[in-house]
Amino acid sequence: MKVATASEMREIDRKTIYDIGIPGSSLMERAGVGVAARIVELLPPQSVIVLAGGGNNGGDGLVVARELYNFGYPVEVFVLADRDALSSDCKLQLGIAERLGLRVSFRETLQEGDLDAGIVVDALVGTGLKRDIKDNLAVVIGMLNLRDANVVSIDVPSGICSDTGRVMGVAVRARWTVTFGLPKRGHFLYPGRDYTGELFVERIGFPESLLNDDSIKCDVVDRTAMSILVPERRPDSYKGNYGHLLVVAGARGKVGAALMCASAALNTGSGLVTLAVPEPLLDVYQSRVLEEMILPCPSRDGGEFSKEATARIADFLSDKCDCLAIGPGMGVSSDTLYIVRELLLHSKVASIVDADAINSLSLLPYEERIKVLNSATAPVILTPHTGEMARLLLKAGEDFSTKCAEVDRDRITCASTFAMESSSYVVLKGTPTITASPKGGTAINTTGTPAMAKAGAGDVLTGIIASLAGQGLPPLYAARLGVYLHGIAGEAASQKNGQHSTLARHVIECIGEAYSSLSDTAE
Repeated sequence: MKVATASEMREIDRKTIYDIGIPGSSLMERAGVGVAARIVELLPPQSVIVLAGGGNNGGDGLVVARELYNFGYPVEVFVLADRDALSSDCKLQLGIAERLGLRVSFRETLQEGDLDAGIVVDALVGTGLKRDIKDNLAVVIGMLNLRDANVVSIDVPSGICSDTGRVMGVAVRARWTVTFGLPKRGHFLYPGRDYTGELFVERIGFPESLLNDDSIKCDVVDRTAMSILVPERRPDSYKGNYGHLLVVAGARGKVGAALMCASAALNTGSGLVTLAVPEPLLDVYQSRVLEEMILPCPSRDGGEFSKEATARIADFLSDKCDCLAIGPGMGVSSDTLYIVRELLLHSKVASIVDADAINSLSLLPYEERIKVLNSATAPVILTPHTGEMARLLLKAGEDFSTKCAEVDRDRITCASTFAMESSSYVVLKGTPTITASPKGGTAINTTGTPAMAKAGAGDVLTGIIASLAGQGLPPLYAARLGVYLHGIAGEAASQKNGQHSTLARHVIECIGEAYSSLSDTAE
């Protein structure tokens, strides 16, 4: 399903009303009826307070009040706006509500006792919020958040930026949110996701052609779509059919990163995995691996990759491999920068670039960094976390901490902008993880758990994505399915080991279970 920004939703609204000819009042009517029906489905009759603003969100709330009144719910409406300042459609709904005999009061603020109800409908501010909520409205929202009521927000919880999920001063913490046409980015981006509660999307008459228009570039990853992407295992196949992955990783002190990446790839279905490692660590690796093979590489300082390793890695890659994963625990130096740059410029197979490979690439000036990525001979998937994304975006004279805050403030735009500028696929790890393509498309992942906030989780993700790419999935699908599988495996591991005790290796152990859950969906 596509995910809209506020401006994209306004354009859908405008085209529906003015180009198609469906009146705005009809859309408001269907919106309010849809919210009321959802409340009746969720909760038995009980006292209801509707908090309405002066815009169309408030008009939706007045329709909800009228519908619940007709269903036998005791309803009272508080309009926190001037009567003369109501939008035209909101005024229309106000007149209907008053003629029906609903209790409607206009207030500047409320007292705590005014909120004594089993259900509170938040229809204060919709997607058009442009500035922080302050003064009396902020006080009302603060009081509401202290209540133990069943709060239902209309469209977005009041105070949440629908594009970024940011809290605009103060925001309603809803138990349920009912939105219209398409979900909004702020429903999935934190902290907005926490304030949204359970999300419902109601169809209220927007044409499907507008809801699925190619101009809307963001999607939310769907389980059914992901199940279709799972690589098929034919009964007459052998290991050569499922890709040979080369993992360049694991310098001195970070052997575990390479091992977890390789193990994750094998558990995801790779037919063959070879680890390219610094030669002095050969005995360490040989004592740990079972299914993996080892490619010893020239080193320096007793366990760091030397740039002389480049030729050996490149030769092996061109002769035997279907995919390259590079970076986990690799170390950062002028030598690793040389290796990463040369492999990207000459590799004929897709490269998944993670961790220290990203940090090595970030040693280059911004313009040269972009030039290398644009000159890559095969698709590149970058898998940065927030700090690594900030380093990739950092230009001369810019502050790293400020850039990190910029990434956190608008993860979708940062990932999308860099993907387009660098002709790369970007997997911006975090909560939620965002995938972005060179053509500007983005996707919000919905799987995962805080239990995965552990060392090694990113190495596991790199192995999963690389395995899928090596098995033949196009880069965009390998990235999206890889992130989704990783999250499901993390959820399963958390169920078994608990939020605090789940480790990266537990996630690897649950990849098969994640696959099974997607197979169940497909069936």
